[in-house]
Amino acid sequence: MKKFVLLVAVLVVTTMSVSANDLVHTIKTVKNGVVAIGLHTPLESSAPSIRGTGFVFGNGRYIATNYHVVAQTLDPSIVQNYVALAGEGRAPVMHKLSIVAIQPVHDLAILQLETPLAPLALSEDAFLPEGSMVALTGFPIGSVLGLYPATHQAMIAAITPDAIPLHNTQGLSQRLIDKLQAPSMVYQLDGTAYPGNSGSPLYSPVTGEVVGIINKVIVSEGKESAISTPTGISYAIPVKYLRELAQKHNIQV
Repeated sequence: MKKFVLLVAVLVVTTMSVSANDLVHTIKTVKNGVVAIGLHTPLESSAPSIRGTGFVFGNGRYIATNYHVVAQTLDPSIVQNYVALAGEGRAPVMHKLSIVAIQPVHDLAILQLETPLAPLALSEDAFLPEGSMVALTGFPIGSVLGLYPATHQAMIAAITPDAIPLHNTQGLSQRLIDKLQAPSMVYQLDGTAYPGNSGSPLYSPVTGEVVGIINKVIVSEGKESAISTPTGISYAIPVKYLRELAQKHNIQV
């Protein structure tokens, strides 16, 4: 019996070690396709204001992120552009972006690059089963000290309708009403994402294939509490909705 228990323990440790090694190598690849999304207003600041995260896909000229990351209308009276910051450290390369497709209901936007970057592969449309381990890479606190992507692990806790209950009717917008009437199924994660992670790729730790896009995290006491007292409940849009939006606009994926 002791030999059997020891053998099982060795197998478990070995499996965990292989998984950890897989993630180490996967992160190196994924980081090449992850960018920070910012709003650049040269007349106000030489540095863009970081709004969230995005990732490169398709032929390397397209970036996926959340609609709410790029929802602000650009001011026509001054020079303003959405930009992608690629690279790592204090001197990232800034790429001008144009918005080519949006889908507010699924909180998705597709942006176009002038210069191609390393794309990430998208997974198949089928949902991953509950209990699957996943990872996400992005910029949870922006670029205060430079551009340094951070990776977090999570588990798919549930596949659930995309409708978060409200405490009252004050936040009941028409868009939320539409969601409640015909909700899409999304991933609920047992893992913590932060406001800057909006648009981060959710991917397989083994293959690096993107299975979803982080779009919200439950906070208990307002946006500022997301860092000090995170709830550990986050949500991600399945990649099938990104593929549908891309195909609708003749973007090859």
